[in-house]
Amino acid sequence: MSDLIDDMLKLSRVTRCPLKPAQVDLSRIAQEVVGQLRQTQPQRQADVSIEPGLVVTGDPGLLRTALENLLGNAWKYTSRLARARIEFGARVEDGETVFFIRDNGAGFDMAHAGKLFGAFQRLHGPSAFEGSGIGLATVQRIIHRHGGRIWAEASQDQGATFHFTLPRSPTTTAGPSGAGSMTHTLQARH
Repeated sequence: MSDLIDDMLKLSRVTRCPLKPAQVDLSRIAQEVVGQLRQTQPQRQADVSIEPGLVVTGDPGLLRTALENLLGNAWKYTSRLARARIEFGARVEDGETVFFIRDNGAGFDMAHAGKLFGAFQRLHGPSAFEGSGIGLATVQRIIHRHGGRIWAEASQDQGATFHFTLPRSPTTTAGPSGAGSMTHTLQARH
């Protein structure tokens, strides 16, 4: 009950706190989050790939919360695999940068995808995977507050991919060095 109340308070804060835009290194945050997850379960075998240089303009605290939830879900829903695979990266689609977190875990039936981002909506029962059903609702609100979109693709027992966009900003860069625009760098790689 305590965890549920904490999650509900976090969800409430996401919609109320003012945005504090700054340059945010999503790659660095993802590495930190994965490092924390590995500390909680050092015995886990997980291949994690994080694309370097994914820097955007946004609220650092809120974007950290979004990545903690998305990567935490990928970690959780791959927990029953002998060898988990989790990937965080980005691609350019129709001139827009689309970030993604992909895993090879439990996945879900796309017929129920409409429930994903609703508070207290769970596609897996609490006996299968623990959680409050607040995480993805929180992520969606964070992405929407930044003017972006979020959606998912999955197959039952074949993994899931969560995609999200963040609007382009003139200060968005390819990496901590600030060399070039992220869009240009991503297009050059594909």
